[in-house]
Amino acid sequence: MKNLFCALIIFLVMTGTLYAQEMKITITANGKTLNAALEDNPASRELFSRLPMTITMQDLYSREMCYFMKDSLPTGKLVSDNYRVGDLIYWPPQKCLVILYRQNGEKFTRQYLGHIDSGVEMFETTGDTEITIKAGL
Repeated sequence: MKNLFCALIIFLVMTGTLYAQEMKITITANGKTLNAALEDNPASRELFSRLPMTITMQDLYSREMCYFMKDSLPTGKLVSDNYRVGDLIYWPPQKCLVILYRQNGEKFTRQYLGHIDSGVEMFETTGDTEITIKAGL
C-alpha cells in the first residue's frame, strides 16, 4: 500500500497535477521591485526553472516590455482575448516574454504566464531597460 501511495504522488508531480511549490517571482527594474504570481502551466514552469535571469526588455508600442528569448517555452492553452494590465505573457510567434503595462484594447493570441500585482505603470517612463527576474518568497 505504501508503494502504491508513493507511486501516485510521483505520478501527480510528474504530470503537473500536483505542484508543491507556488511560483512567485520578483521583477526588479530601475531600483523598483514588482511581485508576480505565475500560473501553473508548462510555459510558466519552464520559465521558473530558468530563474534567476537578467535581461534587457524593449519598450514596444507604448504598452509592453518585450524580451526576445533564444529558446522557446512550451505552450499549452493559448488565449486570444483582452489582456489585463499587469499580465505576464509569452507570445509564441517571436518567442517573446512580455509584460503588458498599458491597455489599448487589442486582442492577440498568447500564452498566459501570470500577473504582476501592482506597479507596472513604472514602465510607462523607463524605455528599454534591464530587469532581473528571480524566484520570490
